[in-house]
Amino acid sequence: MNSIKVAYQGEIGAYSEIAAARIGTPVHFPSFAQVFKAIVEGLVDCGALPIENSLGGAIYENYDLIFKHPVEIVAETFVCVEHCLMGLPGASLETANQVLSHPQALAQCSKFLNEYPKIAIVPTYDTAGSAKMIKQSGEKDKLAIASENAAKFYGLEIIRRHIATHQDNFTRFLIVAKKGIDKKLLGIKLSEDKTSIVFALQHETGSLFHALSVFALRKINLTKIESRPSGERPFEYLFYVDYLRPETKIERRALDHLAEISTLIETLGQYGCIGERAY
Repeated sequence: MNSIKVAYQGEIGAYSEIAAARIGTPVHFPSFAQVFKAIVEGLVDCGALPIENSLGGAIYENYDLIFKHPVEIVAETFVCVEHCLMGLPGASLETANQVLSHPQALAQCSKFLNEYPKIAIVPTYDTAGSAKMIKQSGEKDKLAIASENAAKFYGLEIIRRHIATHQDNFTRFLIVAKKGIDKKLLGIKLSEDKTSIVFALQHETGSLFHALSVFALRKINLTKIESRPSGERPFEYLFYVDYLRPETKIERRALDHLAEISTLIETLGQYGCIGERAY
């Protein structure tokens, strides 16, 4: 196993652990905030943070945490989310009265769950954590929705596979390290074909149009745009943008142009993808 320590949020068997294992040795923490704290304090080399799901959308907390901490994005990776229904040996859908999982996982499996209206839906803090809770409870009338890895680790039997409403379900993870780190120390040798930035604008007519036009006029392909409250004043926002990197001079001119019309601009990372992108 790679000696690089990679923090992730969740219990052993979480989907985040799969992302972390692609770069090094996974180290789990209870919360996203603790993952960032471990990165900044040097307890780990980097962290694997979910930033968006193809069905559930953005994970807003991590946008805010990336901006607030002295970190940078060094890579991204995509994990296929394959939800399984599991329980203790001998458990079944016919005898179950509860199913536990993270709210997003429950929502992603809503069509399947609606077929069993007598089974109560119980939201929890984590998919793998739900499997752990079932194991600790010893109760066969409780089931969990989590990954196959979680079932194996906690000794649960898989009752049904592929229970998500949509099978094309991917979570995009960002690999985040302390700002200024030498990527070679992390073993990262990727083509840095994507850039993530954050910027703020004056609250005036057409400001966002003008900001986005610096990319459109240069035919720069935006792959993501997200807005988040700035936290400074009510209804003022930060805009997060990902784009595929053009030729260096074109990129530099676009960012120089954006700096002229924005009140804040910061590059969050220039990076490549571990494995294939899901789009």
